[in-house]
Amino acid sequence: MSYEPPNPPAELPTDLVNRLNESSSEQLQHVARYAEELAEHKAREARLEEDSDENEIEERPDDLPDDVPSKATITIKEINDNRYYYWQWREGDKVTSKYKGPVNPNE
Repeated sequence: MSYEPPNPPAELPTDLVNRLNESSSEQLQHVARYAEELAEHKAREARLEEDSDENEIEERPDDLPDDVPSKATITIKEINDNRYYYWQWREGDKVTSKYKGPVNPNE
């Protein structure tokens, strides 16, 4: 390990780099953990959005439950080699799903 401080990535804003340079090692460890968790969360949300876009069914059935908003769509999720219908909609930055039933009613 070098005795010289590391060079910040060029993509980081200067004010953020300055703020990090003013932080203690303990604060930096907290920031590192938070940044990693936040990056994982945002990647998961992006995957959910992609899955939502890929699995949407064009026709909406008329049996929309009372607790599901009218903007909801039906998606198909595969779990343990079984396929299920879910109502899915966005609430701000969050994707919400509600179980509807199996794709194959015999399952």
